[in-house]
Amino acid sequence: MLLKAYAVVTARLQEMKDPETADRGDSPVSTAVIVALLAAAAVAVATAITAAANGWAARIPR
Repeated sequence: MLLKAYAVVTARLQEMKDPETADRGDSPVSTAVIVALLAAAAVAVATAITAAANGWAARIPR
């Protein structure tokens, strides 16, 4: 039983290492676009939070 499991795992590892069937993943361009969109969203959220905090602070009496 242990030998069969070893054989199955070994065969699967060899299959995964095969350059013909290897997954190359996403392209760098799509990853860069996603990162840029996330950064733009973060800037927009930070700007909205800053504007809300400034408006709230302006209402505090001196």
